[in-house]
Amino acid sequence: MTTAVISPVNVDERSKLDLRVGDTVKVHLKIKEASGKTRIQIFEGTVLAKKHGKEAGGTFTVRRTAGGFGVEKIFPLYSPSIDKIEIVRRSKVRQSKLYYIREKAAREIKRQMRRMTLMYAATEGETERADRETKEADELAASAALQEKEAQALQEQKDAKEASEAVEKSEEKAGDVSSQNVDKEASSDSAEKTTETEDTSKES
Repeated sequence: MTTAVISPVNVDERSKLDLRVGDTVKVHLKIKEASGKTRIQIFEGTVLAKKHGKEAGGTFTVRRTAGGFGVEKIFPLYSPSIDKIEIVRRSKVRQSKLYYIREKAAREIKRQMRRMTLMYAATEGETERADRETKEADELAASAALQEKEAQALQEQKDAKEASEAVEKSEEKAGDVSSQNVDKEASSDSAEKTTETEDTSKES
């Protein structure tokens, strides 16, 4: 008579494992990667609860703290994805379920957060860096254009001032020439008058 293999797991070995609430265990999980290879990942934590005993649907809950956050996983006792289960430490507890550890951990976290200070620090993303560079380039272009406009306005003011000075100088020169002509006409008139007086004196 041939016996059918229902599960690849050694059920007798798992059922004989004296797993209790409060134990610190290492669960060796089989992780299948995309390339087809299988690796072992260890999940170490405290057993919070154990349900359905050693039946086919028996499960146990393991809690661990990773990076300041509590992570819980429920493992079937006879799961084929579990390579093996190690019991690292055993502690004596009085309760069948240790769910109060969640609240206790939350209280400890709140107590620690009272001593924290508010701050903000972050890395710069690629899109933010690109936006900042474009913004800086636009600001540089705008400042360069503004400087160019200011220089052009100063040059125009300088040219206008030089033109007005040139007009004033030409007007002054024209005034000098006209005054000289008036002086010449006055001198010629006086000379004519003197000659006329001389002529009248001679005739008399």
